[in-house]
Amino acid sequence: MLGTVQNQSVSPVFVGRARELTRLASALARAHAGEPQALVIGGEAGVGKTRLVEEFLTAARGPGTVTAVGGCVEIGADGLPFAPVATILRSLHRQLGDELTAAATGREGELARLLPGIGPPGGPDAPQDRHDEDGRARLFELTARLLERLSEDRTLVVALEDLHWADRSTRELLAYLLRSASRGRLVVLATYRSDDIHRRHPLRPFLAELDRMRTVERIELSRFSQAEVRAQVAGILAAEPTPSLVERVFARSDGNPFFVEELACSITQGCRTGLSDSLRDLLLVRVETLPETAQRVARVVAEGGSAVEYRLLAAVAGLGEDELLEALRAAVGAKILLPTDDGDGYRFRHALVREAVGDDLLPGERSRLNRRYAEALEAEPALVPADELPARLASHWYHAHDPTRALPAVLRASVAARRRHAYAEQHGLLERALELWDDAPRDVRAALRPMDYVEVYPPCGCDPGSTPLRYLDLLAETAVAARLSADREGAYDVTKRALRLLERDDDPLRAAWFWIQRSRLMVAMGRGDGWAEISRAEQLVEGLPPSPVHADVLESAAGWGMLHNPGPESIGTAERAVELARLVGAEETEIRARITLGVLRGACGDVDGGLHELAAAREQAAASGRYAGLVVNADANLAAALEAVGRSEEAVATARRGVENALCHGLRDGAAFAAANEAESLLALGRWDEAAALAAHGRDTSEHALYLGWAATLLAHVAVLRGDHAAAEAEVAAAREHLGAEDRQPQNTVPLCHLAVAAAAGHGRFLEARAGVRAALAAGLPAAVHRYAWPLLHTAAALEADALGLPGADADRADTLALIRAAAGRLPRLAPVWAAYALLVDAELTRAEGGTEPAPWAAAEEAFAALDRPHPLAQVRLRHAEALLAQGGPEARDRAAALLRQARDASAALGAAPLTEAVELLARRGRLSLDAAEAPADEEPEPFGLTTREREVLRRVAAGWTNRRIAEELFISPKTASVHVSNILAKLGVSGRGEAAALAHRLRLFPDAPA
Repeated sequence: MLGTVQNQSVSPVFVGRARELTRLASALARAHAGEPQALVIGGEAGVGKTRLVEEFLTAARGPGTVTAVGGCVEIGADGLPFAPVATILRSLHRQLGDELTAAATGREGELARLLPGIGPPGGPDAPQDRHDEDGRARLFELTARLLERLSEDRTLVVALEDLHWADRSTRELLAYLLRSASRGRLVVLATYRSDDIHRRHPLRPFLAELDRMRTVERIELSRFSQAEVRAQVAGILAAEPTPSLVERVFARSDGNPFFVEELACSITQGCRTGLSDSLRDLLLVRVETLPETAQRVARVVAEGGSAVEYRLLAAVAGLGEDELLEALRAAVGAKILLPTDDGDGYRFRHALVREAVGDDLLPGERSRLNRRYAEALEAEPALVPADELPARLASHWYHAHDPTRALPAVLRASVAARRRHAYAEQHGLLERALELWDDAPRDVRAALRPMDYVEVYPPCGCDPGSTPLRYLDLLAETAVAARLSADREGAYDVTKRALRLLERDDDPLRAAWFWIQRSRLMVAMGRGDGWAEISRAEQLVEGLPPSPVHADVLESAAGWGMLHNPGPESIGTAERAVELARLVGAEETEIRARITLGVLRGACGDVDGGLHELAAAREQAAASGRYAGLVVNADANLAAALEAVGRSEEAVATARRGVENALCHGLRDGAAFAAANEAESLLALGRWDEAAALAAHGRDTSEHALYLGWAATLLAHVAVLRGDHAAAEAEVAAAREHLGAEDRQPQNTVPLCHLAVAAAAGHGRFLEARAGVRAALAAGLPAAVHRYAWPLLHTAAALEADALGLPGADADRADTLALIRAAAGRLPRLAPVWAAYALLVDAELTRAEGGTEPAPWAAAEEAFAALDRPHPLAQVRLRHAEALLAQGGPEARDRAAALLRQARDASAALGAAPLTEAVELLARRGRLSLDAAEAPADEEPEPFGLTTREREVLRRVAAGWTNRRIAEELFISPKTASVHVSNILAKLGVSGRGEAAALAHRLRLFPDAPA
């Protein structure tokens, strides 16, 4: 009735997906033009994601285009770290050979972690067993740059399939690649099974991150329509199907292409007379028609992972070679199994069938198969790629339920993961080792040595080569792996578990080490400032012989003091940390302590000594070749120290060096740290647009709460300077949320207080602004934060000066001025910039007390004119001009006009709207032209024949001002003010000031008259 049924279940005709193929082809065309492309393809199981990618890659291959595919590997509950990336790199190595090797020159040691055979892993100065704070980011950056270099002269199309199985390290590397790819002829494809992405699936936040990237295109595959199902069935049957068959298949498959294949095969080939409603039965229907040996082989392959090598399959199946080949022939012929792309093994044609076959195994059958896999791999490790062996052995022994063999295997796999900087996978494996610990026999545990399995080993007077591995050793390693994988909550839980055990174990060095880890985690999670934990660690190491742990404790204490309480005591602690770290050979701790010491010395008055120590620490870190993150950290802190003494141009150059170095090594957080300091110096130099752009970029690319808080702080500062006080208040609130309330560092709290005061003042909330000033001064301004304290005191003094004479402003006024003056007296004048601010604060305090002398402003102007501080210089010139106008006289007026022109030009260039408005208002009040070539227009005709000056006087009469107050405001004598009032009354035809005011109000001449 249907004609000849072909021995196939896959349609040779590619059905549908024209729109999706067009989008992929467009992306390929853009990549050919040099614009990197990224596409993520999602859809339910069986909807045709792999077929679409295969069709696209087939069409894309050709001269000038190279393709490579890597699939995420599912091994039980474990993922192989970087499995698809390693597969892609191996494929590219096979295709490009020496060209890839040349592109990796100088980077072989790191790239060997993903591509074994390209060179020895690590390098002479970077032992592969060592936890490397920066290694993960460096590996990501080098991988991205390798693909970028390979795609300079050709189009490179790489596809990562089955992201729903991806290990966390693979997801993070892919996210890094998609964020950083900026040039090259590169197309990155990724597929995932959307129906598997439940609410807590780890891929869900990853997909949300991709949605925030404008450079990533998402494609969602839908099911087939009935017409497409008909075309698919026609391709499978090589004949036109009957309408009834199409309707039946469409109804049962609901348009899922894979189910269409299975149903068409079942119905037309008579595999089963009646189809079960069970999906598992549908998936197993053709497997169960295979010969028994072929079904047996299918079960072996199902438990082996996503793909199984032929030689490994032969070792596990227990069949003769002829019998195995015959079974494979049957399974491949039935389209159940397929050869792998490299021709070295076999995999299920579809993961759904593998899952169904695996689910059909009995528990004992599954354990036995895993044991046979593990025994085969231990007997002949070369059966699988060397980089996959540890993870596969660990998985098979674990699922064989054999703690005796599983514990060492899992620990070996954790070491392999650490060597690849796959810290999330290392963390998971270590948690599994902790689970197995009590079930493993005592003699097995006693045979384990710390030096073989853990890198974190707090010295406790024991030899890690002869002392048995302890549970606490595993906890220490797990805590570090969790922290490096950004699982701070997990790391915190591990430290709590360890400290509970140490309560009954006399091991002070270990306990001190865990308290320091807990301190750092408390700060990172915003749960405290970490000092209580550091203090406990200090008590534990007191009186003990020198050790790296002791040096680490001292460095942590000095670092806390640098951020919270800088002073001689913290300097002494930092010096001891440097000496002790040097004594015990803890170079990384020594460099960190030297950076801390440099910052402390500069902050406490020894500017040259601090800068010298920071530069020396950077040189030591760079010379070691092992601490790229510390090099960046030193640059960021050196830039901050230079900015603290007003050397902003040098600070920008130093911070920029740090940013570039961080990006070169893939250190995103380090780049954000250095960029934050660069932005702060750009702000001081008046390069506000550049500063805001850096802050916004940092907000978009960093996830670290500290850097997000700094970005919001800087954006708030720009908003205040430009008069957008609502935006400033929103950014201040965001900064406080990011920085948290539990760790109050003056470098954060003082600037935020300043900005909150400025924003409240900008909204006219004077009393709220004054309260903010008083609260900040009551809390104290440490000398070490003078770079933030001086601008706060300037704003506070200017606020009081502007409020002079305002109703309700007298309460607490004298006390507040005294507080400001006392705080200024305690702050050092370490550099010309802070001496200039001291003069500015003194001048504002004089103004706040009613003084109008030009001399204080002249001194402040001279000081700021020698500095690269355009905004405060313009502010000083505004106030200097105001004082000169109050002094009176032709020369003073000419000088005032020149100062106002300079202030107006600077503020306009900066975009400082409030300052520009203040300058223009003062020019109008003083009847000064801001155009040097234009004479002031004193006598322009106005309604009622009033001159411009008479209108200004009438405005103030309407507001109820006295002649004396009008005179002070307009820089004229009371007698002149009286004359103006008499002339106004005559011109208006009224008998007194009250009638004049009433007339002005009735005619709405001055709707915005001053109060």
